[in-house]
Amino acid sequence: MIKNTYLKKSLETLKLKHPYEEEFHQAVFEMLEALDVIINEHPEYQKYNIVERLLEPERSISFRVAWMNQKGIIEVNSGYRVQYNSSLGIYKGGIRFHPSVNLSILKFLAFEQTFKNSLTPFLMGGGKGGADFDPKDRSDEDIMRFCQAFMSELYRHIGDELDVPAGDLGVGKREIGYMYGFYKKLQNRFNATFTSKDPLYGGSLARTEATGYGLVYLSEQALKTILKTDFKDKRVIISGSGNVATHAARKVIELGGKVIAMSDTSGYIYNPYGLNVDSIIKIKQDRLGLEEYVKSFENTKFNASKEDIWTLKCDIALPCATQNELDEVGVRALIDNGVLLVAEGANMPTTKAGIDMLRRNKVVFAPGKAANAGGVLVSGLEISQNHQFYSYTFEQVDTILTTSMQKIFFDIYETAKKYNKNNDLLFGANIYSFNRVARAMIAQGVI
Repeated sequence: MIKNTYLKKSLETLKLKHPYEEEFHQAVFEMLEALDVIINEHPEYQKYNIVERLLEPERSISFRVAWMNQKGIIEVNSGYRVQYNSSLGIYKGGIRFHPSVNLSILKFLAFEQTFKNSLTPFLMGGGKGGADFDPKDRSDEDIMRFCQAFMSELYRHIGDELDVPAGDLGVGKREIGYMYGFYKKLQNRFNATFTSKDPLYGGSLARTEATGYGLVYLSEQALKTILKTDFKDKRVIISGSGNVATHAARKVIELGGKVIAMSDTSGYIYNPYGLNVDSIIKIKQDRLGLEEYVKSFENTKFNASKEDIWTLKCDIALPCATQNELDEVGVRALIDNGVLLVAEGANMPTTKAGIDMLRRNKVVFAPGKAANAGGVLVSGLEISQNHQFYSYTFEQVDTILTTSMQKIFFDIYETAKKYNKNNDLLFGANIYSFNRVARAMIAQGVI
């Protein structure tokens, strides 16, 4: 419950202006709930109306994407780019291709991205974009045609000193390559306007691994600092089986943990002795479902209800699939089974009720804006490398990623402790990131 009158009014105004943007409301409420604790210590935030200014993106762009598929049929999709806040630097955030994409989801993602980026050592504001195009089961030719049509509008709104997109759900190296190639043709310039590129033409080594690895690096530091333990011999369940989930799984195993379950849209697989991540990666590269895995590995079960993955007994849970996938029912099952740590690899995968339950039961919870910041952190590093016309080695990037994720942990851990919210990493992440963005906004005047 938010008590401060200014914060309550700001939230009420937001809901009246944008009544149907539920994901955005959820992200904003989480931030304002933390601010409620400190707002009276910062009268300047109300004086400069920082909260209401932050509840409106600086720019929301929507456009039609009309394109002809390889069969000669004209299709129409909706495209978007939300340039949320630039007080700390260029707009930075991914492009998502998925049927669920709409302005509400992109606003919440861009809002979260603004604060996530502020936790990194790079000067980046927040943005997010995408389209309601579904690349699943599409040919390479259709995907290229769509990417070029999408870029024929978006190109005029981005640039390496303005807005630098990256990959996200449904957008990998293939899609980035098609978009960046067409952007170069339209602009007649080769620059750092896209990240998540292939290393062949400017992408950073370790970028593919960065979000999953970073999730585990921050989780490992939380385990050591708060619980005086580590990943060794811990049972870990990971929702999802995409890029973030599989690389998180690899790092967990490298650190001595045992990944016992993973999921995809068809269900989840479970093996109490541990899963073979390389085989899972091969299955997903072949665009098959996880039910294929059980054909080759004994002691593995497939369950068609992916939500039931949270009922498995584990020590650590890493939700890495999509927003609001871990609800109160799933959290209750995790707690009953003795979970020690829940760390978010996806953006807002835990519902508000689920988060509240984790905090009440003193389960260590690492929110996505901190825990999955590794991807954008290495994207910032990719921009730096492009401007230097130089590529760092995998080991150099991984070292920077490790130390940066550890610093993010200690920044939010110490912030929580300062306000007597010991071990509340969600509170620490919200307050540390908000203070950094707010101070920059105040310093730059009313713009």
